[in-house]
Amino acid sequence: QLQLVESGGGLVQPGGSLRLSCVASGFTLDKYTIAWFRQAPGKEREGISCISPVGGSTDYADSVKGRFTISRDNAENTVYLQMNSLKPEDTALYYCGAREGLCVLWPAYDSWGQGTQVTVSS
Repeated sequence: QLQLVESGGGLVQPGGSLRLSCVASGFTLDKYTIAWFRQAPGKEREGISCISPVGGSTDYADSVKGRFTISRDNAENTVYLQMNSLKPEDTALYYCGAREGLCVLWPAYDSWGQGTQVTVSS
């Protein structure tokens, strides 16, 4: 059974940084495209970044481009999301998803984690 576990969320002031981790168990991550999504209360789930199985291809939503960086360490079965210059509007529950296929920013992913909360507030 594919399992993803996110961590690294928390409370941070505007302009601060966080690094989220998505750890896979039950499968080898290097065959899967991994994406990060987020969902704020009352809003739809938003795809914010994805990375291809060997990391050669990435994509970002316009809302995070230039501030967030996705990376992966297949030896550690982990995908990271480095978030810099955080804004209050980045506040949301952040999820990672896995799929076999192209890197896409819509929720066409087969496995999901439970999420980690990010709150940006002074």
